[in-house]
Amino acid sequence: MKSVEEQLALIKRGAEEVLVESELVEKLKRGQPLRIKAGFDPTAPDLHLGHTVLINKLRQFQELGHTVVFLIGDFTGMIGDPSGKSATRPPLTREQVLDNAETYKQQVFKILDPAKTEVAFNSTWMDALTPADFIRLASQYTVARMLERDDFDKRYTTNQPIAIHEFLYPLVQGYDSVALKADVELGGTDQKFNLLMGRELQRAYGQEAQSVVTMPLLEGLDGVKKMSKSLGNYVGIQEAPGVMYSKLVSIPDTLMWRYFELLSFRSMEEIDQLRMDVANGANPRDIKIQLAEEIVARFHGEEAAANAHRGAGNRMKEGELPEDLPEIEVTATEALPIAAVLNRAGLVKNSAQARDLLGSGAVKVDGVVVDREFVVALGATHVCQAGKKSFARVTLKAE
Repeated sequence: MKSVEEQLALIKRGAEEVLVESELVEKLKRGQPLRIKAGFDPTAPDLHLGHTVLINKLRQFQELGHTVVFLIGDFTGMIGDPSGKSATRPPLTREQVLDNAETYKQQVFKILDPAKTEVAFNSTWMDALTPADFIRLASQYTVARMLERDDFDKRYTTNQPIAIHEFLYPLVQGYDSVALKADVELGGTDQKFNLLMGRELQRAYGQEAQSVVTMPLLEGLDGVKKMSKSLGNYVGIQEAPGVMYSKLVSIPDTLMWRYFELLSFRSMEEIDQLRMDVANGANPRDIKIQLAEEIVARFHGEEAAANAHRGAGNRMKEGELPEDLPEIEVTATEALPIAAVLNRAGLVKNSAQARDLLGSGAVKVDGVVVDREFVVALGATHVCQAGKKSFARVTLKAE
């Protein structure tokens, strides 16, 4: 096992906060494997790279010899996490949650070592709680403390409704740490209130308080807003290799180091060397290609990564595109579907033609055939081809 200093350096890589660092150091000094918990509510069937920031950190803990508990919130998923929400989220059915949970398990083991991972469902202990147990749990926290949460406070002061069951969410997440006897819990910065709840409840139930590691929310392809499917600035881990590759090589240069730190498994020494290479004149696109190939290989295999590179990059270098490729800027207030981009860029006569070309596989982005689901993020630049003769390098700029 690595020294405490080496472990702490890896744990802190890319992390926003470690609470309380001195407590974590004492736990590491014991030399025993720690129980590392991270919870995921299966509220949608697919994951994107933003979700993998936490999963990558779990993998690092595995590499350090600790025990990882991948907690699927099938119980909390039916409540709906109120963190950062301005309105009550509609609850999911148990069937929806369980269907999504199955796909989560398939996806996360592309990163985690299944032999070193415990998969837990919080319904296991929450379904077993009696009404008296729930009352005891609810008695551990006050309404006034709940309203200290920024999202609850904003809704309360603006007379937006807060359902009672939403107050239960942080209590249940905190109780998960009690049930699992977690030594460390990971979560996004938006989860800090819930993570600290786990510390308080563990003390209330006679346990040592867990340490907390918060991770930043990954910016999407636009480099501004957090990665989100609804914003169209995401890379889905189940997307086709060529689409994933195309999106990653088109991210802004300023964003690639953030992606390297949070998504790459390269050492920081390797990443620092790549920074030096760029500072000394290396083409940033060549560095982004290395990142794209690593990410595509993780989820689709080395052969798929190599094919994605050949399909997207080499075809352009081999002269299939005209030398005088026009440069077109399209302005928008948000990410746009590829059909809208083609139309606004003048590469098609109208939206109907864009849909027809997309339906027949005649639209390529950076050399890769895309369908009408492809979304162009704000700030992204892509080589777009509509049919056999319409080409342009298109940049989607914010208005």
